[in-house]
Amino acid sequence: MEIQVADEIFPRLLGDGDANLRFIESQFQSRFTARGGRITVQGPAEELESIRRALTDLEALYKTQPDVTRDDINTILRLAGTGLEREVEPGARRNGLTLETPRNTIQPRNPRQEQYIRLMEREAIVLAIGPAGTGKTYIAVAMAVDRFQRRQVDKIILVRPVVETGENLGFLPGDILEKVDPYFRPLYDALDDMMSHERVRRFIDRGLIEIAPLAYMRGRTLNNAFVILDEAQNTTSGQMKMFLTRLGVASRAVLTGDITQIDLPNPEASGLIQARELLKDIEGIGFIEFDEHDVVRHRLVAEILRAYQNRGGSNNNG
Repeated sequence: MEIQVADEIFPRLLGDGDANLRFIESQFQSRFTARGGRITVQGPAEELESIRRALTDLEALYKTQPDVTRDDINTILRLAGTGLEREVEPGARRNGLTLETPRNTIQPRNPRQEQYIRLMEREAIVLAIGPAGTGKTYIAVAMAVDRFQRRQVDKIILVRPVVETGENLGFLPGDILEKVDPYFRPLYDALDDMMSHERVRRFIDRGLIEIAPLAYMRGRTLNNAFVILDEAQNTTSGQMKMFLTRLGVASRAVLTGDITQIDLPNPEASGLIQARELLKDIEGIGFIEFDEHDVVRHRLVAEILRAYQNRGGSNNNG
């Protein structure tokens, strides 16, 4: 299907760097290409009429309104119908503290997780510290998907310090994505629980979900994004400062980590430990700490954690 757009409207409809077109495309399964005043759409036949209606309505809006906002585009997409696997109105009220994802509804499984969700709703930056199995990362990803699906953020950015045990990425096979893929597997697994694998890959291909080593954050400003820094205990002080100062307009950040599993040569140099002390009195930054009583995996996980704590702690990954 091809749609002709008026020459004076075409660049405005596409947006800076085609941002508007990529956003519209993300709501459907179809692929969009734009050239010479024409937008070509390839995809499932059942979507084409909704896409034609949305683009036609948008062109009419751009002709009559000098400034078209993202909210305006959202409204037109909702009226036209989108390809979302599970439709959630932007800004819709939640039933309690549930988090809505395309595949399922996620609810807190204990009081600490409930507190965690409330904290992420309220604060721009949240640091979640605690042992494995407490849901720190999983709940953060669910919150990111929920906000993205409600169109409260434009993208999800998942970040990790990838050289956790001193292994140099240069010695690993493949390109950079193949090299970092094993480090991000827990985040991929969480995403796959919440939306189809095909949708995850499509959003990654379009830059709406970004998987990035921590080093790639340097020099960037992250606007209107939900950013998760996982394994934050393995950041240095300088890396932590660099990451926290990337946050731009309308963005949220959640940092998760386990300070009993630090792989830095000097565990006391962990940026997460330092941030917990330096930032504790800053308004807009929230802290939550989990312990073995909050573990939601197999019951033996809590017993294992307790055994290691009684022995004096452990800095080994597991």
